[in-house]
Amino acid sequence: MATSPCSSSGVSSSSSSGLGADAGLEIRTRSVEQTLVPLVSQITTLINHKDKPKRSDKTLQAIQRVGQAVNLAVGRFVTVGEAIANENHELKEEMSVACIEARRAGETIAQLTDVASLDHPESDSHITIFTDKTGVVKAARLLLSSVTKVLVLADRIVIKQIITSRNKVLATMEQLEKVSSFQEFVQIFSQFGNEMVEFAHLTGDRQNDLKDEKKKARMAASRAVLEKCTMMLLTASKTCLRHPDCESARINKDGVFHRMRLALEQVIEIVTDSRPNGENEMAPISIYSGIKEFKNKVEGLRENLYFLSKENLSTMLEVILEHTEDFTDSAYTSHEHREHILELSKQAKMELEQLVSVWMQAQNQKTKDLMEDLEVAILKMCQCMNELKREVHSAATSLAADLLKYHTDHTVLKALKITGVEGNLEAVAEYTCKLSEQKEQLVEMCRLLRHVSGTEPLEITCIHAEDTFQVTGPQIISAAETLALHPSSKIAKENLEVFCEAWESQLSDMSLLLREINDVFEGRRGEKRVYLSLPRPGEQAKIAKLGLELHLLTSDVDCETEKWEDQENEIVQHGQGMSSMAYSMYLFTRGEGLLKTTQDLFHQAEIFATEGTKLASALHALSDQVRDDDKPLLLLEAEKLISLCKQLQATAKASAQGKSATFTKVDACILKTRNVMTLLCQLLPLCCKLLRKNKAGNGCLKPAPPWKEDRIRTGTNARIPERRVETFGIKSLENHVTNMTFLESK
Repeated sequence: MATSPCSSSGVSSSSSSGLGADAGLEIRTRSVEQTLVPLVSQITTLINHKDKPKRSDKTLQAIQRVGQAVNLAVGRFVTVGEAIANENHELKEEMSVACIEARRAGETIAQLTDVASLDHPESDSHITIFTDKTGVVKAARLLLSSVTKVLVLADRIVIKQIITSRNKVLATMEQLEKVSSFQEFVQIFSQFGNEMVEFAHLTGDRQNDLKDEKKKARMAASRAVLEKCTMMLLTASKTCLRHPDCESARINKDGVFHRMRLALEQVIEIVTDSRPNGENEMAPISIYSGIKEFKNKVEGLRENLYFLSKENLSTMLEVILEHTEDFTDSAYTSHEHREHILELSKQAKMELEQLVSVWMQAQNQKTKDLMEDLEVAILKMCQCMNELKREVHSAATSLAADLLKYHTDHTVLKALKITGVEGNLEAVAEYTCKLSEQKEQLVEMCRLLRHVSGTEPLEITCIHAEDTFQVTGPQIISAAETLALHPSSKIAKENLEVFCEAWESQLSDMSLLLREINDVFEGRRGEKRVYLSLPRPGEQAKIAKLGLELHLLTSDVDCETEKWEDQENEIVQHGQGMSSMAYSMYLFTRGEGLLKTTQDLFHQAEIFATEGTKLASALHALSDQVRDDDKPLLLLEAEKLISLCKQLQATAKASAQGKSATFTKVDACILKTRNVMTLLCQLLPLCCKLLRKNKAGNGCLKPAPPWKEDRIRTGTNARIPERRVETFGIKSLENHVTNMTFLESK
């Protein structure tokens, strides 16, 4: 299949910052995404400073420094982009246009932020960030869009390199298929080995860089096939060369080449995000994913009685119950498990009938009693589905454990090796039948495990395992037949050993996979990156409401801090820092901002609590300056703040296993952050009043709080994945952006 690297640029995406990158660009790799993080932060700082009513000299200098830093970094960035364009003529025109736009936008931002030397930056005589408020937004959008274009274009070069490497491997494979002498084969295979090493490095880096965990799992599966097939290709080809008239040897070799070509093709599909003949990728359907979606819909009725039809809900259950037939129809499912699954399926239909009945009544008359009946029906429906999920999990995992234990001694493989060397064709035929039976058992095991794997990456691993058993079984049989026909052939014996080792290796991998599936089911490990995709509409609404309250409180705190004459007062700085972090947490509830995962949120909550504790220390210091009759009130408020921050710190550090517990923790963290911000809204005017009363307006001057440094680390470099090799300028482009100096602001 001819594949263009240009297809990787994708269809649609927009920056989560709200500044709007080019709608035709989709960012699929972590390196490109993380390179944009510091730039977005700098731009956001400038955008939000344009509306600040109070502007000290220090603030104006900081704004100018940020503008200059952006312009200088963009200049260096563009220089690298232009060098890449000169080396890649097919992208030169697009890259040059994007570089020109980026340079122009950087220069515009530098001009608009040239305010530190002006006596009146608001004067119309000089156009600045304060007089031309839309200008900086336009420039920021252009800059973000053009930088994104440069990065995505540079990423196309990486994709092109992978495609070129694949084409070299395919061309050499064609030569290997046609060779007729050992000497020629050895020479070409040496070249093939080097090309496979290069391809493995390139695809390994790409796999680590992919954002989509599902694609990452598919890439890992394809690369595993290529790794194992490389040795198979060697021994199968040598066997065919030694026994050119042997039909089973030819079948064995052809099978290896075919499987390698399929794996190479899948790698290219993943990196270019394309399918042959424009096909859409069909996501594997599992009982787990079906039950999860069904429960989400059922629980959504608590918030909205009209968002789906009873027919849709009935169809969803029918699909789930059809999939349970994979268990009830399987010859390997125990009688006890089969009976329990059938019983629970029947119960699920009854529970749905009851739920629909109450649901329809509630639509017509939303009384308290009916809503209580609906809640009971929802709980019973979900409980039934949970029991069904538990039963199919038990059926699949118990079968897998029994089969893996039974086949751990590899009796059939040992027998095939012995009878093959003996040249006993009749015995080989007998044991190949037994291996075929074993293959069918293991394939069925993989199909059932896929239904209960719990995550998409594990589903893909089950599919890969099923495919491996399907393909390797017949290859072992053809290798054994070849050995039986040529019992004195050392290369035929070695070839059978290689295929048997692949089978044994896959069985070993299944034991690890079974352990992972059980860990997910028991909540001992969750998905690696849990985003704010709340499982129930009710939870979503609750989190959104808390987030909105947090947003309003940050506005109140900002208003209070702007009333202070001394903007460098320690209390003001801590208050502004806490407000900025609370605003980031609010953005998280909207699926925006730099906090991408729940772990980011929890870490931010810890830093927020630490900042609150430092504010409490500043309040204690202030209490030494105020009159005795004012001191008790201030100390009391400081102790309240310490208590609330300790509660938040404990919540943020507490472990949470599974999605439900994770989102409960999200809710608690935002709620406790809101409580701290509510107290902060009361503290700031109190402190301002006491300072004025005691004529201590200058307060305690200290350097900027260290949370800014923490945010720099957690917001950018800490999340940039390590790369093993330099990839066509992306790393150098990253460096010119991530080295920019930060000025964090909401």
